[in-house]
Amino acid sequence: MNSDFKIQHRETALITGAASGIGYELMQIFAQNQYNLVLVDRNQQKLSEIADELPNKFGISVKTIVKDLSVSLAAKEIFTEVNHSSIKIDVLVNNAGFGNYGLFNETDLNAELEMMQVNMVSLTHLTKLFLKQMVKQGKGKILNVASTAAFQPGPLMAVYFATKAYIFSFSQRSLMN
Repeated sequence: MNSDFKIQHRETALITGAASGIGYELMQIFAQNQYNLVLVDRNQQKLSEIADELPNKFGISVKTIVKDLSVSLAAKEIFTEVNHSSIKIDVLVNNAGFGNYGLFNETDLNAELEMMQVNMVSLTHLTKLFLKQMVKQGKGKILNVASTAAFQPGPLMAVYFATKAYIFSFSQRSLMN
């Protein structure tokens, strides 16, 4: 279900990784605070359940976008879909991310490349695209979700810890101007 955003004049938050974990909890907080929502996740079934529930429960509009951020074109496709729907994003929450565990020489390279795509590349791409619009609007907020893993090297999770350090450093250096 995708609600009509033109009916209600509220701020809108776009949240990636919205179907579970921290993204789900952040989505609930934004909904309780009367934000319209654009929810992005690869789990279509869960997004559909959320989109059916939230408009009635909180009186907000909800648009869902099913995308796998490990695919290189996903960020651009999300941006294009939001713009084609004439939705203005006031808050971007880059929450999607995942990790894996094991000795670096034994872990799956493809999984690590996908992790880097989701945790760093798609986050950077979405930030670049939406930040430019926010600057033109003269307002907007971006929350890039990192981890305490950003502050130290991590045994058996080297790539994950490195991606979280990237998010922290990137957010400190690019968004604080």
